[in-house]
Formats: sequence, structure tokens, C-alpha cells
Amino acid sequence: MKKIIFTDKAPAPIGPYSQAVLTGNTLYTSGQIPLTATGELITTGIEDETKQVMENLKAVLEAAGATFENVIKTTIFISNMDDFGKINAVYGSYIADETASARETVQVARLPKDVNVEISMIAVL
Repeated sequence: MKKIIFTDKAPAPIGPYSQAVLTGNTLYTSGQIPLTATGELITTGIEDETKQVMENLKAVLEAAGATFENVIKTTIFISNMDDFGKINAVYGSYIADETASARETVQVARLPKDVNVEISMIAVL
């Protein structure tokens, strides 16, 4: 069985998908982009964009009873690899080195709403 996770503390999905799905003790988040919970797009720089994405993920994880410490896998999509250092610095301010998940970062040609960063996570509760 699967359980759909939803919180109004993160943006509502912009398509036919859920913020996250819990199956057994494994939580799969959908990719989060820099939208506020009210749907405002953050475009004030890659650090602010990444912070909003991480806040969204934090809210979704908390809605499922998890924290960043539960995350076992992270995927980061970015539009410009030159932003990697800045994104990594913001990401690192949320994730402790001793509990960091496996991760990959991939540059892509384009992301939804032409944002610069999208992050998804898998967590075990």
C-alpha cells in the first residue's frame, strides 16, 4: 500500500503528482523547485532558490514524520554547473556531514518553470 503525503507548508503540485509517497517505511519525494507554499516563484539568486527548495523538502519530510537525517538518496538537477558550489553550500547548511545521504548532481538543459534547481529525496522512516 502507498500513502500520499501532502502539506500546505510546501507548494501544491503543478501537475498530476504527489508531493511525496510513502510505501512501507520508504518515502519518495517529488522534485521540489523554488516555489513558496503560496506558489510564488523565487528568482532572487541561486542561493535563495536552493534555500526555498530545501525548505520545501523539509516541510514534506516533516509531514511524513521524517527529517533530513532520514534521507538516504538525493538527486539534484541544476541548469548551470557553475552554480554547483553555491548550491552545495546551501544544501550543506541543511545536511550534517555525518548523516549525509548518497547523492548525485546533474546539469540539465531545462527545468519546469525555467528554474535553476530541482531536488528530490528518498528517505527511510
